[in-house]
Amino acid sequence: MSSRLVAIVLGIALAVSVGINLFAATAALTALSGQRTIERALEDRQSGEARPSARELLVSLDPEVRREVRRGLREAGLAARPDFQAARTARLQAVEAAQAEPFDRARVEALLATSREAEARGRARLEGDALALMETLEPEDRRAVAALLAGRGRGGGEGRNREPRQERAVQP
Repeated sequence: MSSRLVAIVLGIALAVSVGINLFAATAALTALSGQRTIERALEDRQSGEARPSARELLVSLDPEVRREVRRGLREAGLAARPDFQAARTARLQAVEAAQAEPFDRARVEALLATSREAEARGRARLEGDALALMETLEPEDRRAVAALLAGRGRGGGEGRNREPRQERAVQP
């Protein structure tokens, strides 16, 4: 074999080896991160921190009551959405202002306060609408819905900088 052919074969072997190693490293990293996520979920479940989703809480309700509760919660969420969007916008503006030169602490504090106030308004609206909805329910149905007042947020604070969820149809 000529030296040129040997160099080509060794180059191909090297490329294949690098590709296999990259694949193996990616697979290992994915497996480890998935394992950590599963372990965290199990720890939350064991410590009692995790709470069922709204869907899981409402499954025990009569189908007609479930439809009414979902409709009421959807309307409450839509009514509170502008407040939460205002809070998110003010917080993003605060981050931008904090990165700007010269640093204007008063402006950043004002934007953060605006964000907190908007979020508090949205939360108060959601809670008030949920309470009004619960007034219409029978005691056993109200007990199932009352767990929603525990507040869940989006995954316990992880991934807070996500884009807002897209509208989706809620099935009864």
